Amino acid sequence: MKRTRWIWIGLATALAVGALLSLAASPFPDGLQRVAQEKGFAQKAVPVLPRRPPLPGYLFPGIADPRLARGLAGFLGTLALFAVGCGVGWALRPGRRRGA
Repeated sequence: MKRTRWIWIGLATALAVGALLSLAASPFPDGLQRVAQEKGFAQKAVPVLPRRPPLPGYLFPGIADPRLARGLAGFLGTLALFAVGCGVGWALRPGRRRGA
């Protein structure tokens, strides 16, 4: 029971950090993007993934307020990462029978 409590405390802390710190994210391009725009080679960039990202621009779609949309995107991104980590932890847990 004690381990479970720490997991929930860690998740709550991570969700708070993901939601609150994303509100402070700058809407301006980072250093590499800015230099690429200034030097004129930004248009030559090739997307790494051909698909549409799940939260383009780190904004939750359908929400007019960009701060709220960014905070919700940070919250959901943290929750998704936690779910993936739990899945990997479950799949790799000791004592799990393989091939049965």
